Amino acid sequence: MKIAVILPAAGESARFGTKDKLAEDIGGRPLLLRTVEFFTKRADVTQIIVVGPQNSMDAFHDRFGPALAFHGVSIVTGGASRTDSVQNTLDAISPECDRIVVHDAARPAITNKLFDRVLLASKEFSAVAAALPIQGTIKRVNQAPSTVVDNDAIADSILGNASKASVEGFKIIETIDRQGMWEMQTPQCFHKAVFQKAYSADGISYCTDDAQVVEKLGEPVHVVAGDSRNIKVTSPADLQLIRAILGVKGAPESPAYKRL
Repeated sequence: MKIAVILPAAGESARFGTKDKLAEDIGGRPLLLRTVEFFTKRADVTQIIVVGPQNSMDAFHDRFGPALAFHGVSIVTGGASRTDSVQNTLDAISPECDRIVVHDAARPAITNKLFDRVLLASKEFSAVAAALPIQGTIKRVNQAPSTVVDNDAIADSILGNASKASVEGFKIIETIDRQGMWEMQTPQCFHKAVFQKAYSADGISYCTDDAQVVEKLGEPVHVVAGDSRNIKVTSPADLQLIRAILGVKGAPESPAYKRL
């Protein structure tokens, strides 16, 4: 196999806050570089393409460009949606590649064992994705929350509304049968012809992962067992977990006097 790896890194990461999660320190290197480095060590990976944010490409190049260039990684400008971003890589994919792998840039804990499992399945199936069977009870809830506020008259008189504790509650609509339900992960691997045909179609902007784009084409997609450690960093709390999984630390804090 000759594999082209696409790493979408163009999202706004709204759930993470104001910081750039891909620049967060993971054992001395940015999270994005941690993910990239996994694929640079694979002999079967011919090409790596990182998709950057369309509204801040200059800053993205300043932050990651030199390190990505060192690893021979191509950088492509993203689009308005995830599918737009992946679609923008079609012209950049090397003609010699016969497999396309898409992997979340914020999943740095991918392992060779998981990647090998996906590639083995791709010998038989034209579209394969890592996924985990859902184990917990699944509920569908009303998306409009009810807010409960703790009204403390004494505290309110002193501090104003800022002292009020509150919590949002969501009413359960139904319990969903979890049998046959899987939570999708990446990597997702596709035969090149199927991938290019799927991403050349119109009306795919609503799709939330690449498997769904291929499903829309009418092609079968198979899942193989993923890895519970292969988490995607979406919130600051995930950073501590991913560092623990990888056995690394974050950047040391500056002395207190330097933070004043």
